[in-house]
Amino acid sequence: MKEIRLILASQSPRRLEILRQIGFQPEVIVSGIEEHTEETIPERVVMDLSRQKAENVAARLVATRMPMKNLADRKSHTKAVSGRETSGQESADSRREPAVVVLGADTVVCTDGRILGKPHSHEEAEEMIRLLQGRTHQVCSGVTLIGLRSGRSLTFAEKTEVEVAPMTNEEIHDYAYSAEPMDKAGGYGIQGFFGRYIAGIRGDYTNVVGLPAGAVYQSLKQLFREGQR
Repeated sequence: MKEIRLILASQSPRRLEILRQIGFQPEVIVSGIEEHTEETIPERVVMDLSRQKAENVAARLVATRMPMKNLADRKSHTKAVSGRETSGQESADSRREPAVVVLGADTVVCTDGRILGKPHSHEEAEEMIRLLQGRTHQVCSGVTLIGLRSGRSLTFAEKTEVEVAPMTNEEIHDYAYSAEPMDKAGGYGIQGFFGRYIAGIRGDYTNVVGLPAGAVYQSLKQLFREGQR
């Protein structure tokens, strides 16, 4: 896994921090897509959007950095321009090149079949918190991994159930009108001040933060193994 050079197709500081916590130092290249999907099922929504983000960044890297493509080309060429076989040193050099993997991710909160993204206003954040308080909801994250050298990709979704304790009107209002909810799916951050209202979770905690760390690591191992075949 040390041979992986990870590109995070997201500007989320929480996803960046999670990846650092599990041993990666990813580069950040933000996707330029406008988020839109025809899917309606939460797991399919996040997988589709994560795929779009990863593919956008991967395509830009391939288009602007020709050496990326040449890494794959070297595998299928054993003859030099002069007609001589390439040296063992050249093959060894290509093997030492890091495997470049683009990671795209998307997270939504859902309750009663309704998908909650990031609130556009404090009023909308307050509406979301009212829907979630005193109940259990689901957090779905989709992740797409694309290996630039191998051309292989992998997309999956992870779901975690989160139980929120009952909240008073004052608690809902005060939290919704703070700065914390505005860049977070569902209008809350479990790792922040809202943690005081969490009654329990079933599943991966890091998934609720924004990226399922364990599933990402295991999927990177799978992608890396497949790329060696």
